[in-house]
Amino acid sequence: MADDAARKRRSGGRAGHRDRAGSAVIDQMPWRQPQNPDRPTEPLDGDGVQAIHRGAMRILREIGIEFLNPEAVEHLRRAGCKITGTNVRMDEDFVMEMLSHAPAQFTITPRNPAREIIIGGRYMSFVNVSSPPNSWDLERGKRSGDFATFQEFMKLTQYFNCIHIAGGYPVEPIDIHASVRHLDCLYEKLTLTDKVVHAYSLGRERVEDVMEMTRLAAGLSHSEFDEKPRMYTNINSVSPLKHDFPMLDGAMRLALRNQAVVVTPFTLAGAMAPVTMSGAVTLSLAEGLAAVALLQFIRPGCPVAIGTFTSNVDMKSGAPAFGTPEYMRATQMTGQMARFYGLPLRSSGVCAANVPDGQAMWETSNSLWAAVQSGTNMVYHAAGWLEGGLIASPEKFVMDCEVLQMIQRYFEQPTWATTDDDIAFDAIKDVGPGGHYFGCAHTQERYTNAFYAPIVSDWRNYEAWQLDGSVWTAERAHRIYKAILEEFVPPTMADDHRGALQEFVARRKQEGGAPTDF
Repeated sequence: MADDAARKRRSGGRAGHRDRAGSAVIDQMPWRQPQNPDRPTEPLDGDGVQAIHRGAMRILREIGIEFLNPEAVEHLRRAGCKITGTNVRMDEDFVMEMLSHAPAQFTITPRNPAREIIIGGRYMSFVNVSSPPNSWDLERGKRSGDFATFQEFMKLTQYFNCIHIAGGYPVEPIDIHASVRHLDCLYEKLTLTDKVVHAYSLGRERVEDVMEMTRLAAGLSHSEFDEKPRMYTNINSVSPLKHDFPMLDGAMRLALRNQAVVVTPFTLAGAMAPVTMSGAVTLSLAEGLAAVALLQFIRPGCPVAIGTFTSNVDMKSGAPAFGTPEYMRATQMTGQMARFYGLPLRSSGVCAANVPDGQAMWETSNSLWAAVQSGTNMVYHAAGWLEGGLIASPEKFVMDCEVLQMIQRYFEQPTWATTDDDIAFDAIKDVGPGGHYFGCAHTQERYTNAFYAPIVSDWRNYEAWQLDGSVWTAERAHRIYKAILEEFVPPTMADDHRGALQEFVARRKQEGGAPTDF
């Protein structure tokens, strides 16, 4: 047994890949939150930053934002903003004063404190695919989301160490009535994972229920829950220039209890935003900053982040496009502006492809590397996204986790270290001209951890790959996804915490859950 364990630790290169491919055990990187050591890519010079800032402030001052929530309007009226019906105009001094209260960095502590994450600084966190109505896999094709598939994605979310946050529903389980869907989904999310969880801001009942369930799952008192962020929500504006009632309602409720809110306008250049990328970014910032200002007014210092979902549309069809050069630049520019305002940044790992093919991976890779280049702190939809967010795919989830692991390895110091040992002069001297480094002591001492070891990629030559069945990437990912489900063991939860959670869910179901119009 000891020999087997040692062999597994040493497995690398092609032999290591064969071992991993033939086992249900995925030899993945350990859980950790990576830090991005690189300087951000900043397309804007100082004048460009000021131009976008002035544009956003002018939008807020002269055009205003529609706040379709009377409570939010009244808060902003008290703040001295100019109110005309639902239109709210705010001046630069007010906005910048509110932003000065927002923390540049904060933590979110889930029921397992070992899974605590930091939002801000150089830290990055990756979130599962969230909110598609459909799923797709190699066996069943495209179909509407259901609860069983939702559970599968929750297991993948927990299993992969490169995923730090259990975000929104990876697929919408339409086989559960909307009035109680959040209760069943959050129960599964809190018991199948021990990572940071998310609440949809879709009415008072859903937000309040999720906060209470998160508290019960961790065995916290109300004061313990409120003393630091334990969960978060993400809200979107209704571009152009609107914030709707339920999202504002949920965001304000979470902010008042010191829980994190990410504000992410969804601005598609050429459709809901100007066709120019700087115009789209300016509009997006105006929408996002208006909501951040509101939240800081009602609870100064509450944890917030600004999000970007700025991309472009296909002007021939009107369909959203993702992972484009324009998307990358918009993300980089928004990152630059987020640092200007002192706010953490959220972006996304997205694509327009319909199946997990080459297009899916190059578009998603463009999106993920734009997140790296922009200094993003929270990457939404980092694994599993297809069809512009209409499909979640387990094969794509596994393939994306390969890319996320590569990014995390790219961040590790051994990839650029320059100590004497790294320069390896003695090894170069020993091998000399015309030799090789396979057998030298320097290599033998380091080869097990010298390079990234893949979980899906096949590094064998064509003939070896062909002899082994000519298995394409999506097929390999399918096998891995199935193996994960077979071996999955949920994280532990104290019996009294689970019991309290079950009692709450049962009571809220008996009360009818959240009201719906159907």
